[in-house]
Amino acid sequence: MRYPKASKYFYFIVLTFLYSSVFAQNLKQEKMEQLNFLIGEWVGTTKVYEDGVVTKQGSAYEKISYDLDKSILVIELNTEFLQLHTIILYDEKDQKYYYHRFSKEGAAIYPAEFKDGQLIVWKNEKTRFFFGRTPDGGFQEYGEQLINGKWTKFFEDNFVNTQ
Repeated sequence: MRYPKASKYFYFIVLTFLYSSVFAQNLKQEKMEQLNFLIGEWVGTTKVYEDGVVTKQGSAYEKISYDLDKSILVIELNTEFLQLHTIILYDEKDQKYYYHRFSKEGAAIYPAEFKDGQLIVWKNEKTRFFFGRTPDGGFQEYGEQLINGKWTKFFEDNFVNTQ
C-alpha cells in the first residue's frame, strides 16, 4: 500500500517541476518579446558629441535578430567609428537583462532593464545606454554620462528599418 502513495508523491513532484520550468520559459519568452521593436535591418546615422557639440557624424548599419529559439537577441553594429557584436538575454534567476558587448578591444557584460518602453543598459553608475522606438517607426540608441550631476549625451544613433 505504500507504493501507490509514494508514486502519487513522485508524480506530484514531477508535475510541479514541469509546471515551474514551463512557467520560467514563458517568463523568459515574455521578457525577450518586449524587445521585438529592435528586430530588423536598420540604416541611419551616428553622431558623437563633446560638450553638447557634434564632433563626428557618419553612416551606421545595424542588423538585429533573435537566435536560439528567441532566447537571445543578437545585434551587429557597423558605423564608420565602431563595430560591435552584442548579445542580449534575460536571466530569470536575477530577473534582469544582460548586455554582452564584443568589440576589437575586448568584451564586457552590463546589466540592463526594460523601463517605459525602452531598454536601458548600465555600463556603470555614471554611464548608460538607451534603446527606444521613435515616433516614425524607427529606433534610436544613445549614450549618456553623468557629468557634474547632469546626464549628458555623448553619442546618438538614429535608424530606419529597411525590411
